[in-house]
Amino acid sequence: MHGTPALSTGTVTLRNARIPSAARGKVGSGEVESVDIEIADGRIVSIRPAGSAPIDGPSHDLDAGLILPAFVDIHTHLDKGHIWPRKPNPDGTWLGALLAVGADRERNWAAADVERRFDFALRCAYAHGTAAIRTHLDSAPPQHEISWALFEEMRRRWAGRIELQAVSIVGPDTLVNPGELDAVAQQVKASGGILGGSVAEYARSREAMLRVVEKAGELGLDLDLHTDETGDPTAHALLHLAEAVLETGFTGKVMAGHCCVLTVQDERTQRLTIDKAVEAGIAIVSLPMCNIYLQDRVNGNGTVRTPIRRGATLLNEFKAAGAVVAIASDNTRDPFYAYGDLDGVEVLREGARILQFDHPQDQAWDWVRAVGSAPATHAGFTYKAVIEVGAPADLVLFRARSWTELNARPQHDRIVLRAGKAIDPSLPDYRELDDLME
Repeated sequence: MHGTPALSTGTVTLRNARIPSAARGKVGSGEVESVDIEIADGRIVSIRPAGSAPIDGPSHDLDAGLILPAFVDIHTHLDKGHIWPRKPNPDGTWLGALLAVGADRERNWAAADVERRFDFALRCAYAHGTAAIRTHLDSAPPQHEISWALFEEMRRRWAGRIELQAVSIVGPDTLVNPGELDAVAQQVKASGGILGGSVAEYARSREAMLRVVEKAGELGLDLDLHTDETGDPTAHALLHLAEAVLETGFTGKVMAGHCCVLTVQDERTQRLTIDKAVEAGIAIVSLPMCNIYLQDRVNGNGTVRTPIRRGATLLNEFKAAGAVVAIASDNTRDPFYAYGDLDGVEVLREGARILQFDHPQDQAWDWVRAVGSAPATHAGFTYKAVIEVGAPADLVLFRARSWTELNARPQHDRIVLRAGKAIDPSLPDYRELDDLME
C-alpha cells in the first residue's frame, strides 16, 4: 500500500494540509487554506483550521503539502488509445491521424481489441487519481454496435472506481444524413450516452449543427461536439452550433471541444463567436496537448516547420466571458497524440504552460476547477470533485506545497485516496498490449 498505515482504513485525520479554496467549490478564488481534514468511513466529516482537529485515531501529517480532489477528464478517446505501435501517424498532421485511425478501426477494432486497450487506459487514469471520465466513441456504423455495447460493460465493471460517460463521434456527412444520424442517436439513447460528432472544414457546417441539435432535442439527449479543429479561418462550426441552439431553443447541456480556428480569425469573429457560445450556454473544453501536437505542423506545400499558430483555443477569453471551461487529456498514444497517460496532473501542468493561465499565480488556483468541479457539474457526474464535508474522500495528496512546486515535477510520489484509502499506484506495463500490436 502506498503512503502510510494510517491511510489504509478509510478513517484518518489529514493534518497540516493545504487546499485551494477553488477545490472547496469557491468559484474565482485564488486562496489556499491550511487545514486539517477528518475522514471517517471514507467520507469527509470535518475541515478545520490546521492544528485544531482533535486527533483521536490514525493521522497523517501532510507537512503543508497540497491536497486536490480526484480528477475529472471530460474529453478522452478510450477506444482509440494505445494503437500507436501498430498504427503511428505518418506525418503528425490532423489528416494523417484521421486516415490512420480509420484504417486501424476497419482492420482491428473488434470488441476484444477495444476492450483490452480501454481497460488499460482506465487503469492508468485510476492510478494517477482520476475519478470520472467522459470518452468519445467512434460511432460510424457499424462500429457503433461494437463500441457502445462494450462501453456499457466497462461502465458496469468500473462502477465505484471511475464514473464513465460516453459520447458518439461521427463525421459531418453522418450528421446531415437523416437515416445514419438517427441510427447513431438511437444507439446513444439506448446506452444512456451523449450525442456528438465532429465538424471542422465543412461546406454544410450550419446544416450539420442544426440537424444534430434538432435530433438531440427530439430524443432528449445532451450534446458534446468536436468543433473547428482546424487552422482554416473560414471554419465556423462553433458559431453555427451556438446559433442552432439559440434558434431551436434547445434546453439540454452542450459542450464544444477544440475550437482551434479562433486562434487564426480576426478579433470581430472571435468576439462574435465567444459571445454567441456564452449566450447559448455552451461549455468549452480545450485539449491543449493534442492541439499543440497536431496544429500548424506543416506549411502549404507539406513541409514540416516549427508551428506558428499553436491551435489551443482562447480559453482565457471564454472564461472571462462567463463560459464554463475545462481542459482534458484527449487522445493517448494514438495517431492524434503520440503521448499522454490520462494524468490530471499532466493536463493541469501542460495546460498552465500552453494556455498561460498561470499569472497572476495567486489566481491560477481557480483553474484546478477546470480538471474537477467545472466539468463535473456541467456533465452531471455523481462525483462532484470538491473537498467539502459529506463528500467522499476521493483525494490526491502531494508533497508539493505551492503552485510552482506542484507544476515543476510530474508528482510521481503523489498518494491517491479513494474513499479515504490509499490505492495501489502501480501503472500497467505497455508490454501487456504487445500481442495486439503484432
